[in-house]
Amino acid sequence: MSRIVSFLPAATEIAYAIGAGDEIVGRSHECDYPSEVLKLPVVSRPALEISKMTQTEIDGAVASRLASGESLYQVDEILLRDLSPDVVFTQDLCQVCAPSGTELTRALRELPSKPQVLWLTPRTIAEVEQNILDIGRATERLLEAETLIADNRARIDNVTRAVAKAPARRVAFLEWTDPLFCPGHWVPEMIDLAGGHDPLGELGGDSRRITWDAVATGSPEIVVVAPCGFGLEQSIEAARSITPPGGAKVIAVDANAYFARPGPRVAEGIELLAHLFHPELFEWPHRMRPWMEISQPLE
Repeated sequence: MSRIVSFLPAATEIAYAIGAGDEIVGRSHECDYPSEVLKLPVVSRPALEISKMTQTEIDGAVASRLASGESLYQVDEILLRDLSPDVVFTQDLCQVCAPSGTELTRALRELPSKPQVLWLTPRTIAEVEQNILDIGRATERLLEAETLIADNRARIDNVTRAVAKAPARRVAFLEWTDPLFCPGHWVPEMIDLAGGHDPLGELGGDSRRITWDAVATGSPEIVVVAPCGFGLEQSIEAARSITPPGGAKVIAVDANAYFARPGPRVAEGIELLAHLFHPELFEWPHRMRPWMEISQPLE
């Protein structure tokens, strides 16, 4: 049995989904799903107290630290050594999403034994699937990983069949609202599969700053507010602060669960978008309600 330390929430979710959750001995502060992982020791924490900041303050503070070469995370090197991992999950896709820089490289270099390090850097849904296979191999659960991928593909196929004949909804998906950022990486693909289209999306590329004028040019019918890393309550607060162009419907979603983490719940995120774009064609098949139309009162 492996001893895994996961610095990446998506990798943690994948490990649990394929039955390897019991092998995780340490986690990042953001690894919070499934709930069993919360009992594990925390190996990394943010260097910034972002819970007390506005989006504008977060954007400015992150930009300042990155420009000066400072890390956004602190790694507990003593705890990491004591946990003695033989497998480490991390990423080098986004310096904001999880430890990926010199602080982690130094911590790993100082370990007495050298663990296997999986650098997970997906930019598309196909690459998310490859990450699932990589974790399956690392944990000797390749069959379970293949089964998870097959199940998710079947769910996505169910969505695409349901919305195939419907006109694509014009969408503006906001990965940050102050300043505005368009969707990047795997999210534009999720939007397209769900029967929508965001002309500003950067499929397979980095999210980038945009303007309200650019959003208005696309004449969106629906504005999805999904600030990266935000849960539903935080997204609702952000959505209440914007004025959409042309009277578009504004919907806040749980971005952290369904869009910011390239893991098992990507298929569920596509189901969510399909219901928001085409509720008459696709029913939301789950009990929880991880979205809210901002024209409605908070329940």
